[in-house]
Amino acid sequence: MRAVTWHGKRDVRVDNVPDPTIQDPTDAIIEVTSTNICGSDLHLYEVLGPFMNVGDILGHEPMGIVREVGSAVSTLAVGDRIVVPFQISCGSCFMCDQSLYTQCETTQVRETGMGAALFGYSELYGSVPGGQAQYLRVPHADFTHIKVPEGPSDERFVYLSDVLPTAWQAVQYAGVPEGGSLTVLGLGPIGDMAARIGAHLGYRVIGVDRVPERLERARARGIETVDLRAHGGQVGDVVRELTDGRGTDSVVDAVGMEAHGSPVAKAAQQVAGLLPDALAKPFMEKAGVDRLDAVYSAVDIVRRGGTISLSGVYGGAADPMPMMTMFDKQIQLRMGQANVKKWVDDIMPLLTDDDPLGVDDFATHTLPLTQAPHAYEIFQKKQDGAVKVILRP
Repeated sequence: MRAVTWHGKRDVRVDNVPDPTIQDPTDAIIEVTSTNICGSDLHLYEVLGPFMNVGDILGHEPMGIVREVGSAVSTLAVGDRIVVPFQISCGSCFMCDQSLYTQCETTQVRETGMGAALFGYSELYGSVPGGQAQYLRVPHADFTHIKVPEGPSDERFVYLSDVLPTAWQAVQYAGVPEGGSLTVLGLGPIGDMAARIGAHLGYRVIGVDRVPERLERARARGIETVDLRAHGGQVGDVVRELTDGRGTDSVVDAVGMEAHGSPVAKAAQQVAGLLPDALAKPFMEKAGVDRLDAVYSAVDIVRRGGTISLSGVYGGAADPMPMMTMFDKQIQLRMGQANVKKWVDDIMPLLTDDDPLGVDDFATHTLPLTQAPHAYEIFQKKQDGAVKVILRP
């Protein structure tokens, strides 16, 4: 089969690799019909290279048709149309019983001290082959799937794998009071969708970004925007001016370690990329090379007594947090990978013909799998208006 594979920093290729097979009775094999490039895939493309191996298959946002099931699979049949959540979870352990599917005790990657295994996401999360491919093996398939109806296009459902539940959880974790206000930092795929969800739920939403096409997408849906190019480090002042001097009730940080504005940390990330893996791994884990500009902005923007929800991915352990300010402002902080299946029942009713969240035209690019290297490049460089890319195997 053809699959998108990692070969080094900013070097992904479409290779011929062996087809996946049933390895455990709880597995299923799907033929992938659509698969997305996620913003967190860009971390593998550049920052988290020390945890990747040449030939690793990327991708964790697929959907497709079931072609084979293991002998112990009871809830799926050949021909079923499913979306595959980005995390692999059993559905029956202590953590899954708490709806903390990203902490599944059956698939936790204990060798690296991380939570549930993820598709296509490095040694840190189990080196499980990903879904940017023609076929995908789905472990624990009885639970690791979302069955969807025949008929509507893939665009209607494919975002259930990550974008929709991640954005939904980000807004829920933000704890916005009824009729309250929400700032969304970063209008990439997750931030854009979080802003749409916040507006749908009746909140006043202010979206912050520096990319013109992303700001325009938000404005086209009636969302207030702040252009970082015009206001730079004064974004907190701008938001306070818009909110009676207080700041918004809540902030979603949908940026993570791709944040701009921290040249020293950016240089440290680049140095890590030049080190041998044996040195780069502990450097990345302990040296604190994150760019925390977005977090600092969130702390500045949120009103006293408000809540910050982190959905952007961070790595490293030694960056200083502004704890005195956070304590003084009595800020609440929530974070974590999205527990996909916890939110499906809330989201599914919105995937209707009325399409209130605009999923049908959410993708900016739909390309064949063979063009994945080009797709990664324009997404990483924010070229050609790339916000969300769907690949068709």
